[in-house]
Amino acid sequence: MTRRFAVVLTLAVTLLCVLSLPGHAVALGAGFGSGSGSGVDSGPGSGLSTGVSSSPGPSLSTDVGTESVASGPQPTADAWSSISSGPVASATSSTASPASTDGDDTIRQTAVLRHLPDRPGEFETELSVDVPDPVTDLELTVDSTAEVVSTDGFDHAGGETYEWTGSADQARITFRMPANRTQLDHYHRPQQFTRASPSPSTSALGPGPEPELEPTTATKTTTPTSEDEYYFTDTGSWGVVTVPTVQLDWWQTSSVSVERTAEVDGPGATGGDIAYFGPVTEHTRSAGSESFRLAVPDAVELRESPEDILDSFENASRSLRIGGKNDEVFVVAVPSDDVSWGASGIQYGDSDAWVVADAPLDTPRNVWLHEYVHTRQDFMKSSGTGTTAETQWLVEAQAEYFAALTTLEQERIEFSDFRRSLREGQRALYTRGTLSDRSTWHHEQTDYVKGPLVFGAIDRQLRLETEGERTGRDVVRKLNLREEPVTQDAFLSLLEREGGPDLRAFAERYTQTAQTPDAWSVSDHSAAFDQPTALIDYALADEPIRVSGPTRDASGAVDTVPTLVPGETVTFPVAVENVGERSGTYGATLRIDGTIVDERSGTLEAGDRRVETVSWTPDSPGRYDVRVGDQRGSLEVKAPASGTVTDLAVEPETVRPGENVTATATVTNDEDRPANATVRFRTPAGIADEVTVSLASDETATVETTLRFDDPGRYEVAAGERTVVVSVEADSVLSAVVDEAAEALPGFGVPVTLAGLGAVVALAVVRRRTERR
Repeated sequence: MTRRFAVVLTLAVTLLCVLSLPGHAVALGAGFGSGSGSGVDSGPGSGLSTGVSSSPGPSLSTDVGTESVASGPQPTADAWSSISSGPVASATSSTASPASTDGDDTIRQTAVLRHLPDRPGEFETELSVDVPDPVTDLELTVDSTAEVVSTDGFDHAGGETYEWTGSADQARITFRMPANRTQLDHYHRPQQFTRASPSPSTSALGPGPEPELEPTTATKTTTPTSEDEYYFTDTGSWGVVTVPTVQLDWWQTSSVSVERTAEVDGPGATGGDIAYFGPVTEHTRSAGSESFRLAVPDAVELRESPEDILDSFENASRSLRIGGKNDEVFVVAVPSDDVSWGASGIQYGDSDAWVVADAPLDTPRNVWLHEYVHTRQDFMKSSGTGTTAETQWLVEAQAEYFAALTTLEQERIEFSDFRRSLREGQRALYTRGTLSDRSTWHHEQTDYVKGPLVFGAIDRQLRLETEGERTGRDVVRKLNLREEPVTQDAFLSLLEREGGPDLRAFAERYTQTAQTPDAWSVSDHSAAFDQPTALIDYALADEPIRVSGPTRDASGAVDTVPTLVPGETVTFPVAVENVGERSGTYGATLRIDGTIVDERSGTLEAGDRRVETVSWTPDSPGRYDVRVGDQRGSLEVKAPASGTVTDLAVEPETVRPGENVTATATVTNDEDRPANATVRFRTPAGIADEVTVSLASDETATVETTLRFDDPGRYEVAAGERTVVVSVEADSVLSAVVDEAAEALPGFGVPVTLAGLGAVVALAVVRRRTERR
């Protein structure tokens, strides 16, 4: 045999012997399924050094705002964040919600109300909840008076709380509720009017008998009798009830929004907060950005025609420039004779109300308009800031005053009727009370009677102080824009800004003491109310809405506004027009969930129009209520899309230990919104590097990183769902050793050479394994 062949043979035998020694395994290759291995350096720039492992990389969590495109298990419970929605107020839509679909980030809650004619005083609700993928756990809490009949997809968790089982995307719970209520816990006390005609012998200080006190008995669940006075009830043949509220709590891996709808199963109608059971005819009217639905049951005879009632609503919608217009106002005319009502009308929720069918329009105590004014008092709605005890009187005083003033302006009453209603506040029963201190009131309805007189006097004084440039409507509009509760000082300070220090002193005298102003004469009314005034209209302009951010700058019509991502800015054009008879100041605002986020102000001459722009940059996902001037809508903000790795390549595909490998991933955004794609390059050792790229919709980009592998073997590199293999080939170690050995041992015989070479190789291998420990 030749010397070289003998050396090779000896090396092979020696290596096999060494490999068989316990504890001295030699790694000649690495990769998935290759056993333990040595270190992997991710290369320059990454600063990462990880151990090679044959198992897949670690679980990857998805962060809100930056979603990973790397594959791996879904986020664990540690990524959950608890969100409580609080009491639910149903939406006004009366159509059933579609089921949750892939990629949908909305919890859809649908309440279907059923009349139970054979169980007077009760009604049934089937509540379904469509749960989107980002929600991992959800709890629902019903009212303490609810009797749960059945569940599907919910398990009882104790008390009034039920847990979503997670077995299906939709869960249902059916429960019964008492329909009859003789007391209320919402923001304002109910309106009442005297059905009796004024007595001819009434004194000059006011017509009719003293108002009856409100009932304060506990909630009833029995069938109404002539001894009960009700705010909501069910008689068996018909009913008017509140749409039940529930509380939702959920855990999520990314932000979700909530959409609520309500409907009546069978004859009836609902606006989302109030529902009527029984056959009805609906009459509708549009007043610009605000619409009206008047539900007239077959069981009633209206005193006024539906057309006249809707005419009055439409006129009030256009003339009552106090902001806070609704998308839709839902009003039910309830039977007047079958039930002893505790009020002549109730406004409940955001924009639902009922009014007794025999309520007139041609009276200063116009209940139809009184309840409508309440729907426009944003500061007192569920999303509003509210009042303090000192300013609570404003709620009913404003509703009563503007109902009477608007009825006068609609020429449905004479000024003498208007003045007579104001003069009721001068009766001794009410004058002894201080409006800002309820404990001094001698009658519970002092805010209904003295309140309108005082607020009207403030309105008149403001008009005189500003020569008609400011009115009481401006005061309410500013209150609706507040972001904090309406305190007494805030109210007085607002009056001072609008009308000066004398107006503040005037208001202090009549709200903080028992002093009472006089009802003004027709000539005094003309001097203040017949002056030319500035009437400012606000509307979304015809110009396009703009969306701008790091990856896009787009414009479009209001019905084409795309889904936003945090960090993008949306800009709305607001048309401001003075349709009045004199110059006046304006304040164009953008409100998000009731909070002013941008405002533009200025002065407009009579007949002038200009377009201002207001902007907002969201910082978190969600569905937001948006108000631009008097128009209302919603915007959806989602976390950036994640993008998809569509290709992965390495260069070169074959290297020697320690040589650099460039891995290049191609990322595409197929979504309708920008993407923040975090590409995680993974090797058998885990995540070797992360690279984030921002992409516009339908954009493609490439990202790369440098990897390095120190040991021979086949290494799988992954990004997203794509994988490639890098081959690391060993140097020709045996060849080099053989050559060196053959040259290093000249003159020796083959046997001696083989023995010496075997010893050298064995010693070298053992020493190397020892050093690695």
